[in-house]
Parts: sequence; C-alpha cells; structure tokens
Amino acid sequence: MISDDRIIFGLLAAVLAFVFATRGRAGWAKFYTFVPIILVCYLVPSLMVTFGLIDVSESQLWPAAKDYFLPAALFLMTLSIDMKGIISLGPKALIMFGTATLGIIIGGPIALWTVAQFDPSIIGTGDTAAWRGLATLAGSWIGGGANQTAMLEVYGYDESRYAALIAVDIIVANIWMVFLLYGAGASERVDRWLGADSSAIDRLRDKMADYTASVERVASANDLVLLLGATFAVVGLSHLVGTGLEAFFADLLGPESVLASSFFWVVVVATTLGLGASFTRARDLEGVGASKFGTVFIFMLVVIIGTKMNILQLGDAPGFMAVGLIWMLVHVFVLLAVAKIIRAPFFFVAVGSKANVGGAASAPVVAAAFHPALAPVGVLLAVLGYAVGTYGAIICAEMMRAIG
Repeated sequence: MISDDRIIFGLLAAVLAFVFATRGRAGWAKFYTFVPIILVCYLVPSLMVTFGLIDVSESQLWPAAKDYFLPAALFLMTLSIDMKGIISLGPKALIMFGTATLGIIIGGPIALWTVAQFDPSIIGTGDTAAWRGLATLAGSWIGGGANQTAMLEVYGYDESRYAALIAVDIIVANIWMVFLLYGAGASERVDRWLGADSSAIDRLRDKMADYTASVERVASANDLVLLLGATFAVVGLSHLVGTGLEAFFADLLGPESVLASSFFWVVVVATTLGLGASFTRARDLEGVGASKFGTVFIFMLVVIIGTKMNILQLGDAPGFMAVGLIWMLVHVFVLLAVAKIIRAPFFFVAVGSKANVGGAASAPVVAAAFHPALAPVGVLLAVLGYAVGTYGAIICAEMMRAIG
C-alpha cells in the first residue's frame, strides 16, 4: 500500500495523462461516450483506495488541493465570466438551487424517522442523540465543511462518534456525484425526459467559447508567468484576507459561526476578485489560457476528491449509512419532481444539487462536466450555498430533534 503523497500525486497525474492521451483515439471513443472522462478521473482514484493500492488516511493532498488548486480554479474560471449571460439563464437556476436545499432540509427528518421504525436504537440520547450528529450532515450538504463544523459546535455531538458521520457524508455524497457526472455525459437524453429547453445554457456556453476563441493567441513565456503569477498572488491574498476575517468574526460572533471560517472567505475572495477582474482588461488573459489552466486545476481536484471515497466504508456505520442513503434519495426525488414540473434542464439539477451537497469544491467540477465554460455558474451557486447553509441546517436539525 502506497502512503507517500509524492508517489500518490504522481499516480493521480498519470491517471489524468492516460485519460487525456486516450480520449481522442478511435478505440476509446465509444468507451468515453458512455463513461465521461471526468467520471473516469473520479472513479479510478476511488478504486485505488478501495482496493488498497493507496492509503490516504494521513494524506495532505486534499488540504493542499483545497488551499491552492481550488482558489486558483475559482479565480481563473470566473476571470472570463459573462455576468449578463448568467443572469439571462433565468430564474430556473435559483429555483433548482432552492429545491435542492429544501430536499436536504426535509430529507433528514424523513430519513431518520424511516430508519427509526426498523431500528429505534439509532435515536440515541444526550450528546449521542442521532439528530445532533445528523445536524452536521445537514450543514455539510446544504453549505459545506465550515457549516458542518459550525453545527458540530452548536449542537455538541459526541466527537468520538463523529467519524461515522464523516464517512456517511463522503460516501453518500460521492455516490450521488457519480450519477451526476454520468448524467452530464448524457444530458441531452435527460433533458428530453424532463421536457427541458436548454437553449439558454447552450447560448451561454457558445458565447463564452466564442469569446475565448476571439482573444486567443500564442502565449509567450511572459504571458504565462503573468497569468500564473497573478493567479497565485490572488490565492495568497485570498488566504491573507480569509485568515484576518476568520479572526475578526470569531471574536465578533464566536468560533462556531460560518463567517468565522477562513475557507469560506478564501472562496468568497477568490471568486470576487475573479468577477471583478472580468470587468477589466484582465479578462483578455483568457486569450493565453486562463480557463484552460482553470480546467487543469479542476481535474486535479477531481482525482484528489476521488481518493476520499472508499466504498468498503459503507459497512462501518450501517444505521447512519441507511439514513444518509434515504436522505439523498429524498433530495433526488424532490429535485427531479420539480425539474419535471418546471421543465428545468438537467444542468440546473446537477449544479443546484452540488452547490448544496458539494459546495465550491464540487459544484464547478460538475458544471465543467457539461462544458468548462459553464464552471462559473457552479462557483456562484456554491457561494450562495455557504450563505444559507447554517440557517437551513438549523431548521433541519430542529425538525430531526422533534423526531428524537
């Protein structure tokens, strides 16, 4: 079993190299038609973990990816954004985001009540009460890691049992991500089933792709150093501001507040700087490959996120795992039902869901699976998820408390 991060990173890079080397070859074309390349990049690392080839229990790859690749991708993917085009997508994007949030809020109490009918012992008491632990899951699935930590502090769940909830969070959320990535590769068929009109999304995709083509030029070494230098300067600035705001809001609102999270502010600052730059001449950096580098960072995130799922952990906490699976099914059912009613494109279903369940680390990944030019839509909705995560999680937790 390989546990050295340097070797693991090399293996993950080799996976990406293999996928992109074979994607255009005739013998592989049919395979990638049925299994999208982004799904392969996600599943292969998870299988490496599941079958014991690599051990990431002590790995620092995800913290590094979250601290460096994620803010860099957020900045680069929003640098060439067309805000008017995103606004022109209409209200369905926000409706599906709100539906995804609602599905998580009502899914928790429904799932807990259902499992309790078969296993009453799962309810628990005191600081081991199930609703206290599941509140952290609600925080994660509506907002993200910062909201999850806030719920752990607010409701005081027994930390010695918290690992089981983390396993449920990672496994269930990533199983759903598999379906979303596969659906992204078959979005036209899903849209036909939903009766959806995706023309606005197609127009935005084409408009952003046309802009990239219009400013594209052969990049010099000077261009690339400027682009990457500015990008990682933004990454550093995002962490500097994030650390300062974390301390400020921790003193003002207490350490359990989602605003007292440096990661929250890193995401917000990197996204805001990218959006701001998109209104200046800095947008022309798209011509030397800003979104292409952003896509590289997103795929690096994908392979590293894949290492967080070990399918064999499904049996570690069967009661909570059952709650998590039913919870996610409720979320999916509500999403698809509303999408069918309002004829929303599957893109809004997928991105609205992952903006809740996956946050800024996953939403742009799923959006980019439809087309790299659409990644900024996922970024913006993910930031909205952080904003409402704590409130939605509290509502969900109080409903689960009533069951317990």
